[in-house]
Amino acid sequence: MLAVCDVERDRALALAASLPSDVVVTDTAEAALATDGVELAVISTIHNALAPLTLLAIDAGCHVIVEKPGAAGLNALTEVAAAARNNDRIVRVGYNHRFHPAVEKATSIVAGGEYGAVMHIRARYGHGGRPGYESEWRARRDLSGGGELLDQGVHLIDLVRVVSGEVSLAFAELRTSFWNTDVEDNAFVALRAADGTFAWLHASWTEWKNTFSFEIALERAKVELTGLGGSYGTERCTLHAMLPELGPPMTTIWEWARADESWARDTGDALGAIAGRPAIGASLEDAVAVMRVVDEAYAGWRPLP
Repeated sequence: MLAVCDVERDRALALAASLPSDVVVTDTAEAALATDGVELAVISTIHNALAPLTLLAIDAGCHVIVEKPGAAGLNALTEVAAAARNNDRIVRVGYNHRFHPAVEKATSIVAGGEYGAVMHIRARYGHGGRPGYESEWRARRDLSGGGELLDQGVHLIDLVRVVSGEVSLAFAELRTSFWNTDVEDNAFVALRAADGTFAWLHASWTEWKNTFSFEIALERAKVELTGLGGSYGTERCTLHAMLPELGPPMTTIWEWARADESWARDTGDALGAIAGRPAIGASLEDAVAVMRVVDEAYAGWRPLP
């Protein structure tokens, strides 16, 4: 049996109407989790509700797919990890960018080893908000746990880990440059990875043209990812392969103009993990590793006067 829950019941009704089978509609998580036959909870809500709802679902005997970053902070996320472990439940975290075809193409190029080791990564991700953004939940620390680093920056940290393995924080400057909030609207973060990679990341709520750019500098090539579809532009992976004499590289471009399938593929991967099949999506351990970097960056941050 399916159950749909939202504190705004009309939204739950609208979602239920789009589903192909009979659905129990409720405005409480407890009622949804008590529905006969429910074995999996999919949790997508504001940051400070992610961990409490995941713990509730684990206690009800469910496996969980939870939206990134999985919690509003490190302590809450480690509590979720302990509960999942103690109750033998699987929790997968929705870092869907792993499933963009450009990302998969880039990681296959890196893994192939033809162009040498990764030297460094440079990435930008951001948007410009909208009128009233400073009043939305993402801009309220009590609801979000943090600003743009915890919003879009975590995707960049996760992708660096996908390419280069475990990372540690080398530098962070978090700035509130434009929006009148008590959280950062720009995050500048440097990471050192276990394989020697250095990564320079910038996540921004003042990127007035929506932007996604992820560049991987290899010893003999550069791989550049741009766009995520929609307002971020056509998704593209570009390989600039250096010639022996250097000079202008040989350039190959792959493009994906189709609709964004990353969420659906992430969900399918999570279902596979729950069924015991190999999976490439983010585990709780991955999410905790990302959150450790975020937590360290926030621990050293003080708002500029």
